Amino acid sequence: MGLFKYIVFFGVLIVGVPVGFVMSRKNPLVEKIVFFLMIFFTSRLHETINFVSRETYRGTSRGFEITLVDLATLIIFFLVLSRAGQYKIKLLPPGSLLYFIYFMFSLISIMNAGIALYSWFEIWKMVRMYFFFWALYNYIQEFEQLNLLAKYMSFVIIYIFFEVINQKYLKGIYQTNGPFPHQNSLVMYMIVFNSIMLAKLLEFDRDMKSVLYTLGIFGIGSLCIIFTLSRAGMACYALSIVIIFALSYLSGFKFKNVALTALMMILGIAVLAASLDSIIRRIETAPEQSKQSRIELGHGAIRMAQDKTFGVGLNNFGLKINDPYPYGDHIDRPTPDFKEGLVETTYLMIAAETGWINLGIFLVFIFTFYIKNLINYFRYRKSEYRFIALGLIGGLAGIYLESCLEWVLKQTNNFYQLMIVFAIIGAMTKMIKQQKKQQAAENVGIS
Repeated sequence: MGLFKYIVFFGVLIVGVPVGFVMSRKNPLVEKIVFFLMIFFTSRLHETINFVSRETYRGTSRGFEITLVDLATLIIFFLVLSRAGQYKIKLLPPGSLLYFIYFMFSLISIMNAGIALYSWFEIWKMVRMYFFFWALYNYIQEFEQLNLLAKYMSFVIIYIFFEVINQKYLKGIYQTNGPFPHQNSLVMYMIVFNSIMLAKLLEFDRDMKSVLYTLGIFGIGSLCIIFTLSRAGMACYALSIVIIFALSYLSGFKFKNVALTALMMILGIAVLAASLDSIIRRIETAPEQSKQSRIELGHGAIRMAQDKTFGVGLNNFGLKINDPYPYGDHIDRPTPDFKEGLVETTYLMIAAETGWINLGIFLVFIFTFYIKNLINYFRYRKSEYRFIALGLIGGLAGIYLESCLEWVLKQTNNFYQLMIVFAIIGAMTKMIKQQKKQQAAENVGIS
């Protein structure tokens, strides 16, 4: 089975990608399918090929991965190059310089790595993520593609919902994780897409059919988050929802929004009442050891960051928190040979593995896009596509906060999604500037 998987992969790479590119150029429907697959498979990585696999290692990367997302991205990349005469290609999209600096400090950290191979796993992933971001940013050239993206997001939510329902009611899984490696990955992923669905519902949809469809998508997406029983995730999701509702009301009174708010409150209370026993049980039975372990791993991460200016080595936390390294000496282990895992915060992990300086660069990188999105929110005040910026104000706030409590932003699914968001923000900035230049030129011509 393993050999067959590699045969299929190389067949798709050598034959499927060129054929997909040629067919996409000739048929818009095929192009849309490839674009959809590029987004869809960020939620499902079961078909991933993993070269030099180290599956037993508890790290953020366990091999040189290549996914179906990467193969679809290759087709989109060739489409972008083929249209260089029609659309201007931006060699360095917004945020590239900061990402390169972050990447360089990550490379430097390898000199302190206990096992450099683990670091190269993560370096390879970082290269793939930038390639994905670059291709998507340069591919999005028309406002209509934003509509298409929102539609694809709704399809992804539907797929995840059926995976979650299958796990909860057919397999009897207590905390569902859907197609993701962990329930926290599912929550973070759903916060972003569902925030966009909520903003679309409040700001974009007009006819009853669209309102009911998006309301249904938002509802099943919310159920997915509730079924994970993630305490931190549900709190961060609630914050995202509050921000979106608040900004929507501040932008102007809409009777539709008042009616939707009342309806969602009624439905939300009903769902919470039905799930209350599970939520209370989850809170009451949460092991005290889990809280203590988070604290101890956090202290270990701080010790690493303080010991090495450039960190202990990218993707080496899972190695160096254990013997023979001293950073976990303070941890009370149940058995002498017990191996600790990863620190439960993205930010401390970056500091531990690549240094405090690189953590600062990463924070500037992600908050630069947050600020760009805020600017887009005001630039798009007269545009129907403002809902995307509104959704991302709430969605990014939720996952940035959750990243204080979870490390999953570095997982492949969530890393891909973050690059989707940053590509959208960059493309929206590009397109609104182009539109204003075109309008100014037309006004000059008329005068």
